[in-house]
Amino acid sequence: MDNQIYLSIVIPAYNEIDRLPLYLERVCDYLMVEFPDRHEVIVVDDGSQDMTALSVIKISESHHSIKLIRHARNLGKGAAVRSGVLASRGDLILFTDADGATPIEDEARLREAISEGADIAVGSRLVGESRINRSRLRQLGGRVFSNLTRFFLRVHIHDTQCGFKMFRREAGLRLFSLCETNGFIFDVCIIRLAEELRYRVDEVSVDYRDVAGSRLRLWKDPIIMIAELVQVDRRVRYTLDKQDITKGSQEIIPISQNRSLDPFDRLPILNESISDQPLDQSR
Repeated sequence: MDNQIYLSIVIPAYNEIDRLPLYLERVCDYLMVEFPDRHEVIVVDDGSQDMTALSVIKISESHHSIKLIRHARNLGKGAAVRSGVLASRGDLILFTDADGATPIEDEARLREAISEGADIAVGSRLVGESRINRSRLRQLGGRVFSNLTRFFLRVHIHDTQCGFKMFRREAGLRLFSLCETNGFIFDVCIIRLAEELRYRVDEVSVDYRDVAGSRLRLWKDPIIMIAELVQVDRRVRYTLDKQDITKGSQEIIPISQNRSLDPFDRLPILNESISDQPLDQSR
């Protein structure tokens, strides 16, 4: 079908009024050139208390490909990305952070990896010849967390936490319907599940620059993430056993045909706290 969505962009946002609008405009302008009429941009407002949602509605007046999902309360980045991925319609699904730390143009690098056979393409600041503009402290923290992840979970990906990842549709729907981790550690859970299910995961060099306004608390959040990290293997094993899933790919039934994959039915924690509010394009 000519009007079929080829690329869905999912952007989780929590109190991002200062960073999201500029990046969202850039994303929409880029997609209009690269994929006219074959893209969608899904912004998931994760219970923001500022004007994030209103800024998205305003931008949607000139960019009709934008959709908005609003969480009634803050549930965590993992929950926001899950809502967006499971509501998407694209053949390819990319989630990217609201700060635009990785330029949207780098999606072409991930798309190339997918075209060469990958099921998931993971943007990375730790491989290849990435151009990185990042504080030394954050670089050090990233490498330490990478080493711990590889030690505890035996994953081959170096940079699990870069907020720039692309999925083939069936892989994205399957993994996010299984992963119930709501916090920052959801990336690790997704990659661990992908490797257990024998998806091909390629790590792709992308550019990156620190953007002011990050809410990562360097004195506290790394400790929380490490504490959660040691539980990921147990969670993944529990998930696979609970679902009676064997290794290897399985058919994914589209959400429209299987309500169990609908984010508002699949995850009880979301049932009463999310309202899916399509934007009024007639405004």
